[in-house]
Amino acid sequence: MDFQKLLLDAGKALCKDEVKALAFLCTDLLGRNPASVESASDLFSRLVDQDHLCAERPHLLSELLSIINRKRLARDLGLPDREPTIISSYRVFLYSLSEDLTTSDLKDLKFLLRDQLPRRKLEENVTTLEVFLEMEHMDLINDTDLNLLEEKIRNVCPMLAENFNAFRTQQVRHSSYVAQETSRPRSETFHFGSNQIPQPLERTCSNEMPTEEMPMSLAESTMHSSNTSMDFLPDFQLGLSNASIQTSGYFSNNVRNDAVVSLQENQTSSGMQMSPTTNTNTVLETYPMTAVTRGICLIINNYDFTKSLTRLMKRDGTMIDKECLEKVFKWLGFKVEVQKDCTCERMLSVMKELGGRNHSQMDSLVCCILSHGQEGSVYGVDGKTVTIRKLMEPFNGLNCSSLAGKPKLFFIQACQGKNEQAAVYLEADGPVLSDAIEATHSIPSDADFLLGMSTVPSFVSYREKKNGTWFIQSLCQHLVQNVPRSLDLVSILTIVNSDVSRKTDSTGVKKQMPQPAFSLTKKVVFPIPAASSPVL
Repeated sequence: MDFQKLLLDAGKALCKDEVKALAFLCTDLLGRNPASVESASDLFSRLVDQDHLCAERPHLLSELLSIINRKRLARDLGLPDREPTIISSYRVFLYSLSEDLTTSDLKDLKFLLRDQLPRRKLEENVTTLEVFLEMEHMDLINDTDLNLLEEKIRNVCPMLAENFNAFRTQQVRHSSYVAQETSRPRSETFHFGSNQIPQPLERTCSNEMPTEEMPMSLAESTMHSSNTSMDFLPDFQLGLSNASIQTSGYFSNNVRNDAVVSLQENQTSSGMQMSPTTNTNTVLETYPMTAVTRGICLIINNYDFTKSLTRLMKRDGTMIDKECLEKVFKWLGFKVEVQKDCTCERMLSVMKELGGRNHSQMDSLVCCILSHGQEGSVYGVDGKTVTIRKLMEPFNGLNCSSLAGKPKLFFIQACQGKNEQAAVYLEADGPVLSDAIEATHSIPSDADFLLGMSTVPSFVSYREKKNGTWFIQSLCQHLVQNVPRSLDLVSILTIVNSDVSRKTDSTGVKKQMPQPAFSLTKKVVFPIPAASSPVL
């Protein structure tokens, strides 16, 4: 049978409530609010578009139908027996719990939650699964903390309280086994079923390129020297050394340090071989992206350094970067806030104030810092420096609990080293100082951080006065191009790496290599915006 016809027949056989249940079970795969799924065909189309479902791999549909007890439908459609476990045990548990709650139980549950949830989420037409989703959005429950829900359920239907103990026991048993075999991160969820074979994890290696054809317009563009200039300290000494990537104790084996093209391939400065970690026992989940507002996007744009203690030049061209970032992240659903020309103390103050806010109604956080830089630090307009790590600290689990388990994304446009290939036309975002530390030394040890640096250690990053910086412009363009294709953020940054690494000036001499580093535990996939793509 034609696979599209199979999906059509499956959709026709499902009632409205069953479609809602399937959408709920796929929340982590889709990375968006299940309420936005309008029909079975809509759900199946999204799963196909994101490569979760196809004729060669129909097991997800088999699993979904099995979970909602439509095994006969799966058999009638000729689907294979359920094998891979793709849906997390956490989703399955919440769905099973919803099936065990009666209409009266749900009414009592809503009553007990009247102080925690908005009144509109407790109206009579709101289903049990929608209540659970709202509790997730407000950070009242997650895959490692079901205490509040257990407390309410114990009061509503005591016999169901044992289900929570069984779920925890199942997770502990699987966690212990998988931790020994695969060093799996603690925060990921596990799956039920003693006879189920885990789906192999999508292979993502540190120097692996996406298979899609690379857009050529930006990547192969050349720089015209008449439009650019170069500003350095008087005692600048030209020099060139090999870029290197070092392994860092801040990361576990499951955390990647990505750098592509023109680096020593997977070699550390000490000669050690970096081997990508591949977990073949589970499917990598996606961070939920279901809130009305995606999160706060803070842009710190330092332009005027005329009053700095050190001799730093104005950063002409940075306004173009700021405007592009504003357009793109507003389009992605973020509330954008801009801070201009911040001193070192002001940058720290802004970060601490943002970290002190309640982000429970948000999915994530984005911070973009555009400035001069040196040695793992960025400059304030007063000429003083602050380490990138210190700027990120207000958002760790200890200081900002409402962002725990949510992606915190930092993009730094600033030099991180002294090496510069001889030139007088291109402007570098940093003076000549000692070698820079790498991104992995700046990122916090907490989970769920991503740090996108405009350049690898020991190198400057370039900015055109009329067109902005190579890194930020490439980042914005590829977000606009690839978010509608449901590409995850790390893959997009890999494309940015390749794009920027191939950019050069008109002489073919000047090069740059960005470097992402992260402690993410899931994929970051931004929902496709309803609005048309911004023009950059």
